[in-house]
Amino acid sequence: MRVKLFRYFGLKLLSLGLAILLWFAVAGEPFVERGLQASLEFQNVPEGFALVGAVPSTVEVRVRGSSALLGGLDSSDVVAVVDLGSARSGRRLFHLSLADVRAPFGVEVAQVLPSTIPLVLDRAGRRFVPIVPVVEGKPAPGYVVGQISVFPANVEVVGPMSRLDELEEVITEPVPITDATETVETLVGVGVSDDVLRLPEASTAVVTVVIETADLQQVSRRVVVRFKNLIPARRVSPGDPMVTVRARGPRKALDGFRGDLIDAWVDLAGLGPGGYTVPVQVELGPELVLDGVEPAAIEIVIR
Repeated sequence: MRVKLFRYFGLKLLSLGLAILLWFAVAGEPFVERGLQASLEFQNVPEGFALVGAVPSTVEVRVRGSSALLGGLDSSDVVAVVDLGSARSGRRLFHLSLADVRAPFGVEVAQVLPSTIPLVLDRAGRRFVPIVPVVEGKPAPGYVVGQISVFPANVEVVGPMSRLDELEEVITEPVPITDATETVETLVGVGVSDDVLRLPEASTAVVTVVIETADLQQVSRRVVVRFKNLIPARRVSPGDPMVTVRARGPRKALDGFRGDLIDAWVDLAGLGPGGYTVPVQVELGPELVLDGVEPAAIEIVIR
């Protein structure tokens, strides 16, 4: 059979000319090198295992090529691949060679850093963990928080077994109860704070916070008034004035309520010698409301 070398001779000649022109165009461009952050991809993760700890997401790669080609190159065009097919449980070192980096045609991979990636593999599992509601704020005065419940009570979490064994609870989004006077019931998201663990799917829970009327009681105590900001070397009479402080609050807040736990004082800032009638100021603990002070002001003499 005779080969017809000159068949379609015109088209062959045109193709050769275009190839020569393309070669000159490429050869005429400067050859440059640049660095970029390439995504790190993990392939063939053994079934039943998961990566634990700080897992890098990128590596630094230096590439070479024509300025036109590299000018349009994006970080997403270059990917470094780590094959975990032969990996075992525990801490392992995986080496990255230039051949492990995928780059577009015409782009040469010159360097990859780091060339060794430390990774920790652990057996993966799943476990149901209690949901703990997060409540934010305080109810209105005269009201207290009663029972707090959540439904469902547990949620499934998946991830490395070493982390699952340490996990005691998952939390909800905050449930605001500031100035609430009635029971609060709301649907909130559920999440786990450990970024290595995850929920199989987005989960929500209904949190119910019962707001009850406080069992308020009133008490009164005799307390000594102290002097604040008295000028040094000055004396005050009477030396230990006393007042009666009346307060009310929930029974549990009043348990152990003693006079020495009440801070009553008068402010003598800027007062020189002479007689004065000064108001008494009182500070109480949380959940307690001041009902009154008798007398509300005391008479003193500064010498």
